[in-house]
Amino acid sequence: MEVVAGRYELEELVGTGGMASVYRAHDKLLERKVALKILHEHYTRDEEYVERFRREARAAAQLSHPNIVTVIDRGEQDGRQFIVFEYIAGQTLKDLVGERGPLPVRRALELLVQVARALAFAHDRGLVHRDVKPQNVLLNGDGRPMVTDFGIARSVDVEGATETGTVLGTSDYIAPEQASGEHVDAQTDIYSLGVVLYELLTGEVPFTGDNFVSVALRHVNEQPPSVLERRPDVPLRLVAAVDHALAKDPDDRFSSMAELVDELEACLAELGEEPDGDMTMIVPGSLVRAKKPERKRELSRRRRVWPLALAVAAIAAATAGAFALISRSDDPDRKTTSTRTPKPVELTGLTAYDPEGDGSEHNGEAVEASDGDPLSSWTTETYSDFDATKTGVGLILDTGRPIALTEVTIATDTPGFKARIRAGDALDGRFTFRSAELEVRAPSTKIEIRKGLAFRYWVVWITELGAGHDNAHVNEVSAKG
Repeated sequence: MEVVAGRYELEELVGTGGMASVYRAHDKLLERKVALKILHEHYTRDEEYVERFRREARAAAQLSHPNIVTVIDRGEQDGRQFIVFEYIAGQTLKDLVGERGPLPVRRALELLVQVARALAFAHDRGLVHRDVKPQNVLLNGDGRPMVTDFGIARSVDVEGATETGTVLGTSDYIAPEQASGEHVDAQTDIYSLGVVLYELLTGEVPFTGDNFVSVALRHVNEQPPSVLERRPDVPLRLVAAVDHALAKDPDDRFSSMAELVDELEACLAELGEEPDGDMTMIVPGSLVRAKKPERKRELSRRRRVWPLALAVAAIAAATAGAFALISRSDDPDRKTTSTRTPKPVELTGLTAYDPEGDGSEHNGEAVEASDGDPLSSWTTETYSDFDATKTGVGLILDTGRPIALTEVTIATDTPGFKARIRAGDALDGRFTFRSAELEVRAPSTKIEIRKGLAFRYWVVWITELGAGHDNAHVNEVSAKG
């Protein structure tokens, strides 16, 4: 068995591309599986390719996000360049569409929102992916999408030979300006992600052809067929979002990846609470489909279980007085939750909430409060007199869907600031729920959520800075519900 750098045992070739091959490997030092990406040998003598490969490691190493594959190590052995990534044991989005065909609209949106957030995070740090495609999105064991392969990523501030005159990327997803060898920026990733969304919804890419050039030219010169031509049930607002992302002129697309995230989230919210008729559940290494039964069968099943339902209802009614565990709510339109052992809930830091300021408060650092690393943090701006400036500033976290949290724990290395938890179902500032206000102490402070109301967006709302501090750090936020 080949060993790289005296540490990584190559076990299996799992993928190969134009520049490199990827292996599943065993890290003998830390006793874990990793992914090892090795530059093809014939490129090791070309300094441009070697530098591009090194740039991938540097670029990806800057990105710590729940939806981006983490870089662990990089190195060189006998002139062979390699990068070590965390190993994701799952299929790609391309595999998923190949097996499943068009995805349920809700599932497509849930996946793409997370991918778009990851790319927005990279853009905020000055990096453009430039090869956004479903092959570069891995699904982990929980079905969470992980963006990988920043192999041709470039800082938006770098000028060089790869900026113009060189066509990079994959032709099925290539933006018109990229195919033409023109300036590439964040708008390029928006177009490519629009193609990915098109494929998730319809099961096929908008343009096909015999070779790279013919497909690239179609992206430059032709309007893609409407999503509605291939799938009439897609909501019109989502169709418009796809069209907006696929505009030929970069200036006609969404102004930023963050704006695209907002629109996809709005499309998802408009689907309501009812699940799609054909749901897809992803488990490691397999695909399980559960189709909605036909109406006649569903009615027949209901008739068969009716006596059982009556029996269950009778038992429930007889024991309701003694065993009722449903908490009361002040809001009659909200569902309450039953008493049970709280379980950890995954949070994603989205952005800052600064309604009394300029709307920006280190927005790009929001994810640092949910990355599992207590040494990183989202921080407020620096204030000489916070109380005289505003009544508060916050950090918005997303649970992915409405969840009734029971507690939120805030970890900080700037103790003494006061905060409460606010919550709502939209990012429009109507965070109507408010918890009690507490002083946040080191290393962490738990704030209990007593009402048991379900919301999607939860805000750490800071109302006062700690004594001796001119800002506040939120190192990590965790929750149970």
